[in-house]
Amino acid sequence: MILRPLSPDLDRPLVAALFAEAADYVAIERDAEPGPELTNEYFADAPPGIDPATSFRLGALDADGTLLGLIEQSFDYPTVEDSYLGLMLLAPRARGQGLGRRLLDAAETEARRRGKRRLYLAVLDANPRGRAFWEREGFVLHEGGRSVTLGEKTQTATRMVKEF
Repeated sequence: MILRPLSPDLDRPLVAALFAEAADYVAIERDAEPGPELTNEYFADAPPGIDPATSFRLGALDADGTLLGLIEQSFDYPTVEDSYLGLMLLAPRARGQGLGRRLLDAAETEARRRGKRRLYLAVLDANPRGRAFWEREGFVLHEGGRSVTLGEKTQTATRMVKEF
């Protein structure tokens, strides 16, 4: 397994293929099929006031170059001491095999390297398996009952935090 940064110029087809393979998560998140707009959003989205070009986008590729998982992480949000994990997505065939832990380790390492003290994320209330993963990894409730809109779907999420 190779972990490497993902480029908007070179890796769009890989990211699009992963979103298609992980359509089960996209359905939970958006009630929609993955399309090109989702790939564009992955490379262009960032929290309010944050330049998307400063985000850390990392992929996990298997030996044949297939993308098995990815993360998107921003810095200086919600404060300059913080980092925000906007997305971690794994292919169904890669779940439960430690890849989530490896990607999270990379996100934590990058946050520390940049001098950050906390890592925030939001987990959808409709994703209890995801929340259980984050809790096992040491994240705690920061704020519940947040309304989020992804695509056309509005639902409730919980913001979690892990301090370093």
